[in-house]
Amino acid sequence: MALPVAVQVYSVREDAKADLRGTLEKIKEMGYDGVEFAGLYGNDPKEIKKMCEEIGLIPISAHVPYRDMIKDPEGVLADYATIGCKFVAVPYLIPEDRPGTEGFPEVIKNVKILGETANKLGMTLLYHNHDFEFIKLDGKYALDILYEEVSADLLQTELDTCWVNVGGENPSEYVKKYTGRAPVVHLKDFFGEKSEDMYELIGIEKKAPKRPSNFEFRPVGSGLQDFPSILKASEEAGATWVVVEQDNPSMGLTPMESIAKSREYLKTLGY
Repeated sequence: MALPVAVQVYSVREDAKADLRGTLEKIKEMGYDGVEFAGLYGNDPKEIKKMCEEIGLIPISAHVPYRDMIKDPEGVLADYATIGCKFVAVPYLIPEDRPGTEGFPEVIKNVKILGETANKLGMTLLYHNHDFEFIKLDGKYALDILYEEVSADLLQTELDTCWVNVGGENPSEYVKKYTGRAPVVHLKDFFGEKSEDMYELIGIEKKAPKRPSNFEFRPVGSGLQDFPSILKASEEAGATWVVVEQDNPSMGLTPMESIAKSREYLKTLGY
């Protein structure tokens, strides 16, 4: 059976900020089954739960800044339990916390604490990778070390297939590698080559490009990714959801048009 499809609301963050309910209604009209949040845009968690119920979207997950969660694990994660999220994800690590720094061992320790807290609240912690986890430490990818050090009952994968590819690995094979531990898979398309300014494109780091770049995020099915293979691998790995994410629009499309185009493409594949 085809997997249900959600969208990461970060893809349309300005729309969500201006009118969360209206944005969720449009997402439903496009044919999405669920949403993954990244921020509450000033709304009360109970109100968001109600919105999702009334509109008919499943709030499957949320990306919550790692350092916010660490400051108050129970307090922060409880909001997402209230919304009804089954998963909560570490979405990104700032440079000081990344693999290869003195902060990374602390991240591994804290992820265990966050995993325990999520479990206590009836949720499962995920880790959403970029490409910087594909640095090798003692001959192994840091991403694999994280999943070795933290047990599967405390941490599951949320493999971002764009960043796996940019990191130098085959997305389908990497999803299959984590069979039984890959409940949510991020579908993200791109065009062009890895460059120094990619993290400006995801809307986090603000710095001038170090060299001209042709890298851009694209609607699913409009770039270099092999999605029939990725979707088949996701099903074989036991995924329960796939999530469309596009950090920034391209091809002359607005963010809302971009996620609509992604959804239409996935329908042609039977999803």
